[in-house]
Amino acid sequence: MGYYNYQNGLISRHLNQEDSWAYHLDQSRKFIIKAIELYSPEKITVLGSGWLLDFPMAELAERTSKIYLIDIVHPPDVIKQVSIFNNIELIEQDVTGGLIGEVWQRWSNYTFFSRPQTLKNLIVPDYKSAADPGMVISLNILTQLESLIIDFIRKRSKVKEEEFDILRTEIQKKHIEFLNKYKSVLITDYEEVITGKHGVEKIVPTLFTGLPSGRLIEKWTWNFDSKGVDLYNSRSKLKVIAIIN
Repeated sequence: MGYYNYQNGLISRHLNQEDSWAYHLDQSRKFIIKAIELYSPEKITVLGSGWLLDFPMAELAERTSKIYLIDIVHPPDVIKQVSIFNNIELIEQDVTGGLIGEVWQRWSNYTFFSRPQTLKNLIVPDYKSAADPGMVISLNILTQLESLIIDFIRKRSKVKEEEFDILRTEIQKKHIEFLNKYKSVLITDYEEVITGKHGVEKIVPTLFTGLPSGRLIEKWTWNFDSKGVDLYNSRSKLKVIAIIN
């Protein structure tokens, strides 16, 4: 379904945009440390750990007894990084609660001539932790949970965009519901600002559900694509919100 390519594409994009991404990654790491100072958790579970670019791993490994890093795929470089820490465990898991597998089973065999026209009966499951996760960190993943799922379905169906928006909303809602059960940190974009080559701005919402009220909230801008690589000479910035719940 493209998750390996997605991970490889993410690190390639980071290397290409490194200076532009530095502020966002630094802000993410500093915000997480603020949450650690507030709650002093013994355990931490990170949803969407990825390449650990935005996660202060060494600092947190010293301050907590156990860290669980959860993602659908862990890059080999991350596996190597983590191997030196006795209190960090990598878990490969679908944080949509199994929706990825369900979509694969239902849509992988459809052909051009048998494409379904609706998402009817596709239920977004609850994500559940096998044990007490401690403090949960959702790290720049909320608006990406549905991305490859919807791309996969779109290529194999005639589903209308209105139904995809409903699916986005439900996936994001379920994720927030899980975070609300625990002391948590949420770092996510909520809208994309695209500036065309003639300077005209277009604002695209990326958040489709409500957010926790939070004990501490910060906002900043992620200079996501300063070179116009992804959008044919258009520049892209993401508006980011960080919440300690």
